[in-house]
Amino acid sequence: MAINLQTPEVEIRENRLNSVLSYQGSAKDLCAKSAQRLLPCRDNSFNQCGDCSAQRAFLHIAQIRDTAVVNHGPIGCAGDFAIFNAQFRGGCRSKGYPVENIRALSTNLQERDTVYGGGEKLAETIREAYRRFHPKAIFVNTSCASGIIGDDIDGVVDAAEKELGIPIVPIYCEGFKSQVWTTGFDAAFHGILRKIVKPPKEKRADLITIFNFVNEDVFTPLLAKIGLKAKCLVVHSSIEELERISEAAATSHICETLGTYIAKGLEQEYGVPEIKSPPPFGFAWTDAWLREIGKITHKEKEVEALIQSEREHVEQELAELRKKLEGKTAYIVAGASFGHSILSMARDLGIEVVGITGFHHDQRFDNEDDRINSLKNAITCAGDIQNYHVCNKQPYQLINIIRALKPDLLLARHDNMVILGTKLGIPSVYVDDANLAVGYAGVINTGRKIIQVMQTKNFIKNIAKHVKFPYTDWWYQQDPFAFQRGELGE
Repeated sequence: MAINLQTPEVEIRENRLNSVLSYQGSAKDLCAKSAQRLLPCRDNSFNQCGDCSAQRAFLHIAQIRDTAVVNHGPIGCAGDFAIFNAQFRGGCRSKGYPVENIRALSTNLQERDTVYGGGEKLAETIREAYRRFHPKAIFVNTSCASGIIGDDIDGVVDAAEKELGIPIVPIYCEGFKSQVWTTGFDAAFHGILRKIVKPPKEKRADLITIFNFVNEDVFTPLLAKIGLKAKCLVVHSSIEELERISEAAATSHICETLGTYIAKGLEQEYGVPEIKSPPPFGFAWTDAWLREIGKITHKEKEVEALIQSEREHVEQELAELRKKLEGKTAYIVAGASFGHSILSMARDLGIEVVGITGFHHDQRFDNEDDRINSLKNAITCAGDIQNYHVCNKQPYQLINIIRALKPDLLLARHDNMVILGTKLGIPSVYVDDANLAVGYAGVINTGRKIIQVMQTKNFIKNIAKHVKFPYTDWWYQQDPFAFQRGELGE
C-alpha cells in the first residue's frame, strides 16, 4: 500500500488501515475478521474520556533538539507543553545533552480569530519562533479551531519558508479529524518524510534506525555485539540526523502502532528496508528480529552466536522467575500492538494471560507483510486469547472486564491504567520504559518488576478498601460494551 507524500495531510487510520476502536471477542476471531476488513470503526454512544492526535504529534516533534513548534490553536491546546517539557528535560539529562526546555509557542487563537481568520497570527508567531530560538526547522501543529475556520496553513507556511530560509513543516493533526489518536504519530512522520528527510549521500551498512520514545537506549549495546550501530529516533534527535535517516541499512520500531508509517515511507522512497518481524519483546520475537537484521546486514553467523550467548546468560534466572510466577494470571492493558509484546514476555515468564485490552486495532498495515502482524504473531506464540477487547481507554468498560476475570496481575503500558488496577486491588505493573523490556534481558527485567509489585499485594488491597467508584450495581451487571453505537443498553 503506497504512501502519498504529495499531499500535505496524512490519510487517517480509519481510511488507510481500517482501524477500529471497539471489539469484544477472541484474538483469533479478531485476526480472521481483520484479514477480510469486516469490522467497522464504530464509536461508543458514550465516552468517559479520550485522547487527541495533536498530542501524539507534539510528543515527537517538540522533542527534536534544534527545532521549534508553533501550535496554531487556542491557548488550551498548549497544555501539552508542560507535560513534554518535563519529559524532554529529563531525557536530555539522562542522555548527556545540555538540559533545556522545548521550544514551543502558541498562536493563542481568540474568538475574533475564529471569525476573521488566524493566518496573520500564524505568520507572526512563526517569525517570533525564529527570532527567539533560531531553529534549524519549524513545525506548525494545527488544532481543531484552525481546522474548523479553514486557515490557509500551506499558504502561510510557504511564504514564511521563503522568508526565513529554513524548512517549515505543517503537521495536520486536528483532534476531530480522526477518532484514532495514533493518527497523530503518522501526521508527525508524514511531515518529516515530506520536508526533512533528504536522499542519501552515502549508505551506512552498519546502521539500524529504531523509532521509539524517550527511553533508555538498550539497542546500542546489544547490536554492538555483532558490529552494528543503533540510532534511536525521533525524540532527542537533531534535524541533521533526521535528514540522514535515508542512509540507514534498515529501520525498526518498538511497536507497529508507532513506527510502520515512517518505515514504509523510507522503504518506498529511499529503499531502506523495514525489518520484517515482530518487535524484540520475548525470546522468540527477539530471535526473529535479530535474524532479520542478520539477513539484511549479512551477519547471519554473528546473530546465531549472539542468540545462543544471550539466551544462556539469562537461562538460570529465567527458570527461577518462572518458578515464582507459576500459576499466576494476568490481564494486559496497552496501546494496540504493545499489548501483544507484553503477552510475548508474559508467556516466557510462565504467566497465564486471561485477557487483553488494546486501545485501538489496525485491520491492515502500511507494509502488507504478515511478519509484522503482531496480533497474528501473538496468537502463534501464545495461542488464542478468549477475552480480547478493543477499548479506547474507557474506565467504565475496563472495570467491568477486569472485575469479571479477577486476574492476579494487571500489566499495563500507561500509568493511568495502573492506577485503575490498584483501585481494584490488583497488583499492577507499569511498563513505563518500553526499551528496558526489550530483548532477552528485557524479559528478566519485566519478571523482576512483577515480583516486586507482587510483594505489595496487601498494601494494594488496603488501598482498594478505601476506593469508591461512581458506578452502580446495575452497571456492574451489564455487558461492558453495551454502549456501542446502535447497541445501547436499556
